[in-house]
Amino acid sequence: MRLRRRRKRRALMSSRQRVGAVAVVMIACAIAVSASEKKEFNYTVGPKASITINNQFGPVSVKPSTANQVIVTAILQSNKVEVDDSKIGDRVELKSHLLPGASPDNARVEYEVLVPADASVSMHSTNGPLRAEQLHGDLTLEGDTATMEVHDVSDSHVHVNSLNGPITLTNIHNGHVEISSVGGEVVLNSVSGPLVSVTSTSGKIHYDGDFGTGGDYKLTSHTGDIEAIIPADASFDVIAKSMRGDVQNDFPLQPKKHITFVPEKGRSFVGTAGKAASSVLLRTVSGKIRLKKR
Repeated sequence: MRLRRRRKRRALMSSRQRVGAVAVVMIACAIAVSASEKKEFNYTVGPKASITINNQFGPVSVKPSTANQVIVTAILQSNKVEVDDSKIGDRVELKSHLLPGASPDNARVEYEVLVPADASVSMHSTNGPLRAEQLHGDLTLEGDTATMEVHDVSDSHVHVNSLNGPITLTNIHNGHVEISSVGGEVVLNSVSGPLVSVTSTSGKIHYDGDFGTGGDYKLTSHTGDIEAIIPADASFDVIAKSMRGDVQNDFPLQPKKHITFVPEKGRSFVGTAGKAASSVLLRTVSGKIRLKKR
C-alpha cells in the first residue's frame, strides 16, 4: 500500500510539473508577443528628399508613395530596441537604437517605407533583407550578410556594398551602378546604363542583359566566376581575361586595331561585335569567364 501511495504522489507531482512548465512557456510567449510594438511615422517633404534608414537587425523595404509623403511602418520585436527619428528640412532619418540587453533576435525591427519616387534613399542592415523598387532617385544599400534586391529603377545612381550577402538587381535602366562585394553572389538581370561596375573578391558574378548602348561595363572578381548572357545581336567591344581560369566565348568577334596585351588562348579574348556600342571588361584572377549567347 505504501509503495502504491508513493507512486501516486510521484505521478501527481510529475503531472503538476508538466502543467507548470507548459504554463511558463505560455506566459513567456505571451510576454514576447506583447513586447512587440508597431510604430508609424508620417512626413511631408519636398522634391528630391533624402531618406536614411539605419537598421542594425531586420528587413527594410522601400517603395514609392503618392505625392510628397514619407510613410514609415516599423515593427519592433521587443522593448530592447527603439526607433529614433528626425526630420530636418527635406532630410528624414530613422535609426534603430539598441538598448542594454539587446541581441540580434530581440532587437529586430521590420521597416516598411514609402517615399516619393524621386527621393534619394540610403539603407543599412547587418542581416536584412534590404529591398528597393520602382524608384528613380539615388539609392545606397549596405549590409553584412543581408540579401539585397533592387527592382524596376531608372535614371538613378545605385550603390550597393556587401560583405557576404547575395545581391540581385533587375530592370535597372539608364543607371549608374556600382556594386562592391566580398563573398556574396551578384546577379544582374536587364541592367544597363552609362556605368555598370561590379567588384567582388570571391563571389560569382552573373549578368543577363544586352550591355545597352554607349555604356561602360566592368565585371571583376578575384577568385569568383563571371558569366554574361547576351543576345546574338548585341553591340560591344570586349576584353576578357583570367590569369589562371578558363575562358569561353560564343561570339564571332572582330579583332580590335589597338590592344594593350596579346590574348592567350584559353585564358583571354579581345574583340568587337556589331558596332561596338558599349565597352565591356570581364576580368578575374583564378575564376572562369563565360560569354554566352541567349
